Amino acid sequence: MSDNVYNVLFLCNANSARSIMAEAILNRIGVGRFKAFSAGSRPKGKVNPYAVQLLESLNYDTSFARSKGWDEFAEPDAPEMHFIFTLCDSTANESCPIWPGHPMTALWSIPDPAKADGAEAELHLAFADAYRMLNNRISLFTNLPMGALDHLALQQHIDAIGRDTPKPN
Repeated sequence: MSDNVYNVLFLCNANSARSIMAEAILNRIGVGRFKAFSAGSRPKGKVNPYAVQLLESLNYDTSFARSKGWDEFAEPDAPEMHFIFTLCDSTANESCPIWPGHPMTALWSIPDPAKADGAEAELHLAFADAYRMLNNRISLFTNLPMGALDHLALQQHIDAIGRDTPKPN
């Protein structure tokens, strides 16, 4: 891996909640080292209002947030990705585009907060839980010694983060 900024794409079905939150988190935590993007296999076309509300309550600028398809990142003029993290099991089973540059990939499955049922408080809790899981995984990821790990070791670490069992240093 180079000393440059690493481009990271977070994928989900609708690109309306989990992947949007992940994009915001990484762009805050990884500023200067990482540039995050998000997309969906079947974008909903709008960002979930609970995701926007949560991010804004945590002082994130949400002006970046828009639901978009993953084909946008498979185009020849798209930024070359170094890492692609799939945040839902169903997207992991779909035929993905061929990503330029052959980025490292991992499944970081997170329950979909947009599918939560219940009272208003339960819906907010579902989004807060998804945010917490994403924040924990992204924090672990950004603290990996990118330059000190070979390709195989780095792949093992990002896979382990998705299983919530990171490898010790």
